Amino acid sequence: MATSKAATFYSLAVLLALLLTISSTEGRLTLVAGKTSLPSCKTVYGVKSGDTCFAVAQLFHLTAFEFSAINPNLDCDILFVGQWLCINGIA
Repeated sequence: MATSKAATFYSLAVLLALLLTISSTEGRLTLVAGKTSLPSCKTVYGVKSGDTCFAVAQLFHLTAFEFSAINPNLDCDILFVGQWLCINGIA
């Protein structure tokens, strides 16, 4: 009985891993197929002590939407000195 439960658990784990892999790959294929464009950065800015996303966006005359569009994976709560931020690009 214990072997049957272990086999069922193992099968479910493999199935879940397969579904996650397919889902991840499908997202990448959409990007490659051109349905979604990736942001392109032309100019970067190095974060200095005390900088915030809001302050950097204001400094370079960007709206919050523009700033977040050209920095899509940025977590503004954990900026660090020397981190590169895109300040001019195409979203």
